[in-house]
Amino acid sequence: MSLPRFDAAQTAGLRAATRPGPVQVIAVTGGKGGIGKTFVTVNLATALANTGKRVLVLDGDLGLANVDVLLGVTPRYTLEHVLEGRCTLEEAILDTRQGFKIIPAASGVAKLSELSSNEHLGLVQAFSNLTLGLDVLIVDTAAGIADGVRQFCQAAQNVLIVLRDEPAALTDAYALIKVLRRDHNVTRFRILANMTQNLGEGENIFRKLERVTTRFLDVVVEYAGEIPDDPLVRSAIREQRTVIEAFPTAPASLSFRRLARGVANWPSANGPRGNLEFFVERLVAHAEPKLEPVR
Repeated sequence: MSLPRFDAAQTAGLRAATRPGPVQVIAVTGGKGGIGKTFVTVNLATALANTGKRVLVLDGDLGLANVDVLLGVTPRYTLEHVLEGRCTLEEAILDTRQGFKIIPAASGVAKLSELSSNEHLGLVQAFSNLTLGLDVLIVDTAAGIADGVRQFCQAAQNVLIVLRDEPAALTDAYALIKVLRRDHNVTRFRILANMTQNLGEGENIFRKLERVTTRFLDVVVEYAGEIPDDPLVRSAIREQRTVIEAFPTAPASLSFRRLARGVANWPSANGPRGNLEFFVERLVAHAEPKLEPVR
């Protein structure tokens, strides 16, 4: 039996149909620790997975990893093993019962928190070899303005800053935005108010930050929503589960689902290539970030 022959237009159509689609990359970050950034990451991933999205979470808090701890999983391999050449990046990926995949980092390993810029880039370049299909990559960064945080944020299309109504959280979020704008030309940020006490408080927190960024920085900040201070969140954390999994109808769970619906309208890769090439390329383009004090 002879094989079918395709003209140029049909061949192009077949290639387009089998080419991986663009991956939406979201960096979840914050100016300070203790604001619930990692819990936001895993619950957003759960909510997106529940809608049928193929989601991968990268624990980008190199050296103080806790994504696996929050989910109650024990990884066989971590990014430490990848760096040592003991496994591939794909071998380090874990499936979770919540429906998304994670790449765990090592906790308490000093060398992971002291990687040079080139070592950070070499680590993330391994993403270009991944063969699994993805819709969303969520990077849970460390807190603050360290080199690794800045590289992950400038490489993502969407930077989601988790914020609480605390003076230090507001000040540190402003400092992070300033550094990313000045040194990496990141101009758009999405703000998620976490642990709010009353409905509508999140927008008030956002307005506080918006007023100073509008006045002093040439950036766009957008309100992404709020997550209430729900006591069931603490119960889920103790059980090492996401709140969506443990308490599907809790106020916090409903808020995370609203956030996931909003994420569907955020931009994905803006280029002809799919998979994670664009993510790697943006990291490589900023191989030598400037380390300057915040004024």
